[in-house]
Amino acid sequence: MRSPFAYKPRRGPLQDASPGAAVAYLGAIVVVAFLYLNPLVLLAAGTAASLAGILAGVRGAVRAALRMGLSLALLVAAVNALVTSRGETVIARLGDWPLFGRVDVTLEAIVAGVSYGLLAAATIVAFAVYSACVDPDRVLRALRPFAGRSALTATLVSRLVPVAAVDAARLRDASALRGPAAAPVGKAPLARRLLAGSLDRAVDVAATLELRGYSLNAPRARSRHSHSRYDRRFYAVAAAVLLAAIAGKLLGADDFQAYPTVAIGFGPATLAVAAVVTASGLAPLRHGPKRRIHSADGPKSLSVRDKSARRRQELDRSARRRGVARV
Repeated sequence: MRSPFAYKPRRGPLQDASPGAAVAYLGAIVVVAFLYLNPLVLLAAGTAASLAGILAGVRGAVRAALRMGLSLALLVAAVNALVTSRGETVIARLGDWPLFGRVDVTLEAIVAGVSYGLLAAATIVAFAVYSACVDPDRVLRALRPFAGRSALTATLVSRLVPVAAVDAARLRDASALRGPAAAPVGKAPLARRLLAGSLDRAVDVAATLELRGYSLNAPRARSRHSHSRYDRRFYAVAAAVLLAAIAGKLLGADDFQAYPTVAIGFGPATLAVAAVVTASGLAPLRHGPKRRIHSADGPKSLSVRDKSARRRQELDRSARRRGVARV
């Protein structure tokens, strides 16, 4: 069983790009989500992150992140509606509750909670796409000259969190297969077992790192920074998104007010920012088809090695027809 958030080597613009370009691209979407509270712009940020993940080939991570994000958004909206009684449009009067006092559910509180929930959902989707598309080892190599220990810690966390999620799923499956006569297993025992397993794994990882010499201050060799042909694209898209977000903020694109009455702006500046952010999700799109050559069996995509082998076979056939042995 493999976590949908775990990194898996794939071919694609987002996977082939350097870690800096991928982080800049996905980070720009997250920055937009934190700069704006307008639900339209937040929906655009979530759509851009989801579209980027789908085009990058990580549909499973996008689906899991959307389930988590939308569930969290509904929870935030429900809690905000219960704990906040501000607003003029009262939908339901639930009377006096212990610890809460008088609870009046207002439309304004629900809309404000939905806005914060969309912010959380867009951020979760963006981080899920990052986890599934960006190689943690490349991030470690890129950050090692600047912060080796911090980079190692971040890399281990990004690797071990999906492992912990898989362990939790296996524990739930094992508890369900114990039979109808067994006592039900609550969440607390599962959490304790998961924590114990995580601590055991952490000790094993620490011992392995120590044996491999990660605790020694070895001299650092010069590392060649490999750049991808997709880096410029992602850097340019990230810069365009950030410039559009800042310009829209100055022009009043974040026209949103929840209290005392709901007011959501749909002006030209807001629509322009939403359009730019949504279009940024097309950045991982692969441009241009693979080069094809036509043969007797039909068009096929051949690599350089296949072309060399095909050329060698043609030379052998021509040499046999002439009766000359090809050396």
